Amino acid sequence: MSTVKIPNGHQAIMPYLMLDGASKFLDFTTKVFNGVVTQTHFQEDEPNLIKHSEVSINESTIMFCDSRAEWPAKPASMFIYVENADDTYQKALAEGGNSIMEPADQDYGRSCGVEDPCGNVWWITSVL
Repeated sequence: MSTVKIPNGHQAIMPYLMLDGASKFLDFTTKVFNGVVTQTHFQEDEPNLIKHSEVSINESTIMFCDSRAEWPAKPASMFIYVENADDTYQKALAEGGNSIMEPADQDYGRSCGVEDPCGNVWWITSVL
């Protein structure tokens, strides 16, 4: 058993994304995946830029911020299980996502791929 102390609402490994347009990511994750924003802090010198934010999706936390010169944007790829991949795919497209793979049955479930407005790729899957 691990003795590592982890804050409530976090897990041992969490993505930390530096994004161009972090507010678009916040909107996308809340509308497409029913994410819950647990905290958001803005830059003091640029109040429209997110200094640190966290969104919880089905008890998994993603941390993110707006990129800056010292922390350039680096898109990521994420795999997410959802109740219905087809419905979530349609929501993602309606919220500005770009299709990279239409929903199809795979050995591991019904899966599709979408690039979000910040350039991250989401592999969206529901178990058959």
